[in-house]
Amino acid sequence: MKIRTRYAPSPTGRMHVGNLRSALYEFLIAKHEGGDFMLRIEDTDQERFVEGATEIIYRTLEQVGLQHDEGPDKDGGFGPYVQSERMKTGIYTRYAKELIDKGEAYYCFCDKERLASLKTEVVEGKEITIYDKHCLSLSGEEIEKNLAAGRPFVIRQNNPSEGTTTFHDELYGDITVENAELDDMILIKSDGYPTYNFANVVDDHTMGITHVVRGNEYLSSSPKYVRLYEAFGWEPPKYVHLPLVTDENHKKLSKRSGHSSFEDLMEQGFVAEAVVNYIALLGWSPEENREIFSLEELIQKFDYHRISKSPAVFDIVKLRWMNGEYIKAMDFDAFYEMAEPYLKKALTRDFDLQKIAAMVKTRIEVFPDIAGMVDFFEELPEYDTAMYTHKKMKTNAQSSLEVLTELLPRLEEQEDYSNDALYGTLAKYVEEKGVKNGYVMWPIRTAVSGKQTTPAGATEIMEVLGREESLKRIRRGIELLQAAVEAQ
Repeated sequence: MKIRTRYAPSPTGRMHVGNLRSALYEFLIAKHEGGDFMLRIEDTDQERFVEGATEIIYRTLEQVGLQHDEGPDKDGGFGPYVQSERMKTGIYTRYAKELIDKGEAYYCFCDKERLASLKTEVVEGKEITIYDKHCLSLSGEEIEKNLAAGRPFVIRQNNPSEGTTTFHDELYGDITVENAELDDMILIKSDGYPTYNFANVVDDHTMGITHVVRGNEYLSSSPKYVRLYEAFGWEPPKYVHLPLVTDENHKKLSKRSGHSSFEDLMEQGFVAEAVVNYIALLGWSPEENREIFSLEELIQKFDYHRISKSPAVFDIVKLRWMNGEYIKAMDFDAFYEMAEPYLKKALTRDFDLQKIAAMVKTRIEVFPDIAGMVDFFEELPEYDTAMYTHKKMKTNAQSSLEVLTELLPRLEEQEDYSNDALYGTLAKYVEEKGVKNGYVMWPIRTAVSGKQTTPAGATEIMEVLGREESLKRIRRGIELLQAAVEAQ
């Protein structure tokens, strides 16, 4: 049997990390076995529909490399692939009426006032109304009369109130629930649209879906789905319910965290491939002890039986580290294309941006890190002369002043401000003084950058700054050090 999986998002906004993980796992399950991965748009909840959200779904899947084999734009013979279009074919009403004929569903004409009067129960922290099967007892004549009069109605599932229902989950095993806990959920709403719960059962069956991956918040609804499959006499798919994705405080990942959606992460300067790699490891662990995987490697290695049942913690620090590893491994041209906008925003003067990009490539974790790392090129920051004192380099204000003062005339005479030429000048001075490199390089780097840490050494920085700017900054360093020494 060929494996067929589907990603079936609702177009309600940006793609949440949890949704992207479901899509990724659906994709990996299918591709690991040479199966098909389908995209289906579930837009039956018209109230939550967000304009442009469908485009976000397509764009996100393309950015992360999850190519679907079938979907609204690729008909594989199981279309339409958009639920509102499927609804127009009458498929959901037809199957709902089949259940009515079997006694597995019924018309319900109860108005809002009557429904509001029904008793409520608290299930998993949520208050839910339990329908009392009032309309199940309506005669055929009463039903026909109500329909002829145009009374609004819904179609409800007729669940037994005694006995138990058992379903199997690939991670959690057999789960049994008391039928008394199963509400007669609505299948067709009063506007004629199917509910999510009903539509996805009909669609999954008619589209030949073999594996369904979703969040474990749907575990409690699964017995109702299984009951629908049984009522139709259909074979249910294999269910894989995923653990919750939480933030560092073990709370459900929310928009407030600032990184709950894929687009949030892109805007924060992450690389799509790194995000996919990281999300794959949110709940799944490979056999070997490694963390960096390409999408092709994930396809080869992915075994859904190794998904954990414990909640997965979204650790932004860990993701930043992984992203940094991806940036280090990037082809320089590809890196520069992504880095250039950040460099141009931080630096308005005429610098060799490619040289600066090469400096930061191995030092950043996300692209916005660039700004704080290169801002000193634009303008020498105000800095404390205490920075010139470095125990390991054996430097202090007095020694640094001496180095800068002695080197200034040599650097003024020098026309060639290439890195190699500058390094040669400084190395010669180091040799003459009989000191270690750091004794000279530290004060020079401090003077030209005004920073404790920089993405490059003194001579590399001077090459980019150019002769006039480098000399100007060294003279400024001498002024500051003279004042500091005199004040001692």
